[in-house]
Amino acid sequence: MQQRSLGKTNTTVSAIGLGCMGMSEFYGPRDDEQSLLTLKTALDLGVDFFDTADMYGAGHNEELIGGFLRGRRDKVKLATKFGIVRKPGVYERTIDNSPAYVEKAAEASLRRLGIETIDLYYCHRRNPETPIEDMVGAMARLVEAGKVRAIGLSEVSPATLRAANAVHPIAAVQSEYSLWSREPEQEMLETCRELGVTFVAYSPLGRGFLTGTIAKTEDLAEDDFRRHNPRFQDEALAHNQRLTEGLAVFAKERNATPAQVALAWLLSKHNHVVPIPGAKRPQRLPENVAAVDIALDAEAVAKLDKLFDVGTVVGERYPQAGMVGIEKTA
Repeated sequence: MQQRSLGKTNTTVSAIGLGCMGMSEFYGPRDDEQSLLTLKTALDLGVDFFDTADMYGAGHNEELIGGFLRGRRDKVKLATKFGIVRKPGVYERTIDNSPAYVEKAAEASLRRLGIETIDLYYCHRRNPETPIEDMVGAMARLVEAGKVRAIGLSEVSPATLRAANAVHPIAAVQSEYSLWSREPEQEMLETCRELGVTFVAYSPLGRGFLTGTIAKTEDLAEDDFRRHNPRFQDEALAHNQRLTEGLAVFAKERNATPAQVALAWLLSKHNHVVPIPGAKRPQRLPENVAAVDIALDAEAVAKLDKLFDVGTVVGERYPQAGMVGIEKTA
């Protein structure tokens, strides 16, 4: 597995990571046995960068990964997050970035994970009511105490990144980025490159849509949050499917799958981007990992850029409640 640098730290991570959120909620029923097999398969394939958060499954996701880490801690680079406060089973959320909460949340995550140090600790969402200096200062104290190795931010603006980096080096920014979510290209990706920050792309397969396997929303599980996602609704879904048809043709011409091309596009276009596709079952992992061996030249990247040109995708990224705390990228 190829490795990529994590910010300006001495740490490297696999060029493709693993998003673990769906193992606990949002994408249908959870199956811990399958999830543990998925984690093991990923590690066996060279994927050593696992991504979780305290709010995924109200702590379940961290506990699941914590169990897997026993006896394997030195083989995994683990990222988790704080800041989104939810009640179990409720999608609506509040955001807490206060220094007291940062410390409290980190201690709770360490306990659930059963580890002494978090490799990468993100602010999951930003609450402007807490000065950035106060929040990042609290995160920096966790680094000084040896409880966190590096810190990151999620779904922030370039201005917030610059302000945070002036307080303490930021190793990574995580935001949604894929062929059908290209907002980071407006300014954030270049800001990360300038500051030496790794950009971690979540939902790099468009919440599974770019795989070309989702024909209609009704086929999704009753508790799958995509049933309420604007991009998966009626006319938006039909419009967006036409884009994936073009992606399928492009992939077939290269003896690849649409998912592999979507990941290869990210890896070929930016050497400081690490996509973290999610998976609940191990079957998809070899396909995703093989994307690191697909090199797309500038002409191929440009062709995909045009196919998914900004403005061609219909629908917002999240329902209204999910947009809380997401800062504009430019």
